[in-house]
Amino acid sequence: MKKNTEMKNASMAADSLDMKLYRGFVGSAYGFSGTMLKTFAIIIMVLDHTGAAVVYPILRRLSITANRELYGQLKLLYSLMRGIGRLAFPIFCFFIVEGFFHTKNRMLYAYRLFLFALLSEFPFDYCLKPGYIYWQKQNVYFTLLIGLLVIWMMDLVRQRPCLQYLCLAAGLMLSRAMMTDYNYKGVFLIAVLYLLHEHRFYECAGGAAAIAWESWAPLSFILCFFYNGKRGRGFKYLFYCFYPGHLLILGTIRHYLIPMLLPR
Repeated sequence: MKKNTEMKNASMAADSLDMKLYRGFVGSAYGFSGTMLKTFAIIIMVLDHTGAAVVYPILRRLSITANRELYGQLKLLYSLMRGIGRLAFPIFCFFIVEGFFHTKNRMLYAYRLFLFALLSEFPFDYCLKPGYIYWQKQNVYFTLLIGLLVIWMMDLVRQRPCLQYLCLAAGLMLSRAMMTDYNYKGVFLIAVLYLLHEHRFYECAGGAAAIAWESWAPLSFILCFFYNGKRGRGFKYLFYCFYPGHLLILGTIRHYLIPMLLPR
């Protein structure tokens, strides 16, 4: 009798663990809300872009390169900022997939991404690229948009795996041809998250494997596993507007403030 009870308890514990891996923290009073994860992502995104738009141009100033100790410290700071900043993109991809499954209007969702992709292109070039108009690279909103369209098409033909792979291949080629930020690798990550969405542990593990080529980035899926499925406070348009807004500010610092404070 005691042995049967122990076996039953062990089975219940195994079932509980499997359910926890399956659902993650969805529906739990604990974990992170969408607002919390997105806020974390935009903070480290700012850290990343500050490294690229501010610290890196400072490193190239003769007055800095002449001071070896200061140059070494700034170079280490730059590496850390860029490394930590790699955690942001996977979180945005994770929420593209979450948004796809929970939005009431997928067409409006895609339109919104397209609108902000257009609005963000000049700030992206102004802040991070050699010229104010730089055709060799497009901002990350285009990557997220293509990823959304790919999983939408894959969902429409989900009963026909061969067509799903064709949709994915078309999206990968499009992002590569457009030279979007993270290009085909970013679209592939979104597709992996979509395919494994039903099981939170597999989704996070698969996402980490898909972005493993980017150092630090897989760690972001530890946070995603603790997503509790709650939206949090409604700052939806703030998150959309923040991307072009902070790029404009950092671009202004790069082009005007740094040259004024640190002339060549």
